[in-house]
This record gives sequence, C-alpha cells and structure tokens, in this order.
Amino acid sequence: MATSLFCAQRCWRLPFPRAIRARTSRNLTALQIHTTAGSMQASQQDFEKAQNNLKLLKKDPGNDVKLKLYALFKQATQGLCNAPKPSMLDFVNKAKWDAWKSLGGMTQDDARQSYVELVSSLVSSESNTEGKALSSSGHRSYETLQVICEDNITKIILSRPEKKNAINMQMYQEIGQALEEAGKDESTFTVLTGLGDYYCSGNDLNNFTNIPPEGKEKMASDAAVILEAFVSKIIDFPKPLIAVINGPAVGISVTMLGMFDIVYATDRATFHTPFSQLGQSPEGCSSYTFPQIMGLAKATEVLLFNKVLTAQKACDLGLVTEVFPDSAFQQEVWSRLKEYAKLPKNSLAFSKQLIRENEKEKLHAVNIQECERLKERWLSEECMNAIISFFQNKSKL
Repeated sequence: MATSLFCAQRCWRLPFPRAIRARTSRNLTALQIHTTAGSMQASQQDFEKAQNNLKLLKKDPGNDVKLKLYALFKQATQGLCNAPKPSMLDFVNKAKWDAWKSLGGMTQDDARQSYVELVSSLVSSESNTEGKALSSSGHRSYETLQVICEDNITKIILSRPEKKNAINMQMYQEIGQALEEAGKDESTFTVLTGLGDYYCSGNDLNNFTNIPPEGKEKMASDAAVILEAFVSKIIDFPKPLIAVINGPAVGISVTMLGMFDIVYATDRATFHTPFSQLGQSPEGCSSYTFPQIMGLAKATEVLLFNKVLTAQKACDLGLVTEVFPDSAFQQEVWSRLKEYAKLPKNSLAFSKQLIRENEKEKLHAVNIQECERLKERWLSEECMNAIISFFQNKSKL
C-alpha cells in the first residue's frame, strides 16, 4: 500500500521491540535463543541497562531479532507464557504470543541473561559498523537505498525491488539521511528514482503491525512524528529535487511529488493514492499541493476516490513534467539531466529557493495538520479493519 510514514529519526525507541506480522511467527520454532545456564546470571541492573541501550540503537534489527527480544523480556519479567492464545486474525498479538510461548520452561534468570547478551551483541555490531568509511562522494552505504554521485548528480535509488520498493521504517530513515547528505554535497541537484519495475509501491503496510508494548497510541504518535520530519526534509531541501518515475507509484511516493521541482515519468507509470480505501487520509502536503496543481475537483477525485492516473493523465493535470516512451526512458531522461547538471549549481539552488520560499511556511503548517489527522485515523476502528482486511485479502492471493 501506500500511505504515510516515516523519516530520518530513530524509528523505535522502545524498552523492548515492536511486534510483527503473524506470518513471521511460523519460523519461531527454528529460532535458536542462546541460554547461559552455567554462566554468571545478569543482575536486574544489567537488565535495566540493556533496556536503555536498546533504545539507543539507530537501526531496526529485523523482525526475527525483535521477536526474540520481546519473548525474552516477557519471560524475564513475567515467567512462563500462561496468557490465552490470541485469535488467528489478531496477527500482531498472535506473533507476540507465539514468540513468548516458544521459550517453554526457560527460567526468568536465564531469560534475563539471554536478553542482556542479545542486546549487547546488537550494540556491539552497530558500533563496529557505525564508523564505516564513507564513499568518495561523502555518502554512507545504505541497506535499502543505492546512493550514486556522478556527473554532478546525486541519485537516491529506492532499492527493495523484491517488495516493489515499498517504504519500510528503515527506508524512511535512510531516505532522510541521504537527503541530508545530498543537500550538503557538491552535486548540482538530486534525483529520486526506483530500482526494478516499480518506482515505489508506497508505505510497507507491515509498518502498521509494529505496535509497541505501550499500544496503538504510541505507534500512532511515533509514526506521526517520523512522517512529519520526513516530509519536512523534502520541504526544506535546498537544491532542485527531481523524480524519475520508472514505474508505478503509490501513496506517499505520489503525494510528495507536489513538492518536487521536476517529475519525469515513463509512459507505463501509474499514480495511485488509495487512502480512503485503507481508512486513512492524504499526506505529503498533497491536501494543499494537489488542488494547487490540478484544481480542486480533479484533486478531490484523486485523493478521495482512489482514482488511478496514467502517466499522460498525470502530465495533463500538471503533476508530471514530461512523459517519455518506456523504451527510451532511461536514455533520454539521463541524457537531459546530465546537460542540466552542467549549469551553475549555486544559481540553480538560489533560483529554486526563490520559487519555493514563499510556500515553505504554508507547507510546514499543512504537514503538521495532515500528520495530526493521520494519527487520529491510525487509531480508528475503521482504519484498523481496513488494514486487517487488506492483509486477509492479500493472503488469499
């Protein structure tokens, strides 16, 4: 799917990890959780310190590790899993329950020790990679992106082709970091594009299953903060920002285009914002930029009634700058951009800022308002039912 979320802030400040989709729980029996029955047991102070250290991690350690941490925490603090088994349709709590139940008769002391050791290994691993050498262009290496600087152009390439470049929490964080670096590097402008057949399928709906122990309210609040900061980075980006739409675009990858300076698209691209279909509301400042670009009636049809736009229709409405035949798309677009990149970069940056400056305050206000409304939507029964229905329908395919 396709809707909002997340940015370049630390994505999970939790005393223990978020839950994940139930399908991951099928692999729980294969997880090997290290125990140290014969070694010195961790003290309560060590356990509390590990919880605090976990909050400081910058990278999401992955679903399997988060399930281990969750299970160990519950076993250490409450003992054996005696809670009723959740419904199969309650995939979040079912995954958490399965993780905890899989520890069997592990003692609380052993669970506490294993929790401390696992957190320690995560902190150590992140510390070892924290100082990885930057590339010659000054950009870090990313797991969900490819960042390439050549011909005076910084290319930020969404790189989850197996997921149609759906944006998970880590990718939101990394896009924000990449934009920060691109705004300061020596390139003339920055291009965002996708790897594979899709530009971006929008927000990874698995983000909605990452419900912390504090509940949905905490998830919604964190998500709103992350989204607001992410969109703010696009609003404030100091150089020309160009989208090269290499395939279908959904949700947040569409809504934020109203803040880009140029949008080039292949003729096989489509543009879809299915917010009401998922019980949600627009983001990426599209509630303001789309009516400005398309007119109120057309924007309403797109944002409220899930109308899918072809590339040519999006161009006719003003969302896309120009459409190219797919067979010649990459060659023609990059040839043109290389010529643009030879222009004086300071002149381009100052000109972009003059064009955009008068709208920045309004865009920031709209961004805040959209995120507040989305926070309400994420907590609504209507939204949760729509997302559960989406996963159920997807599992039947």
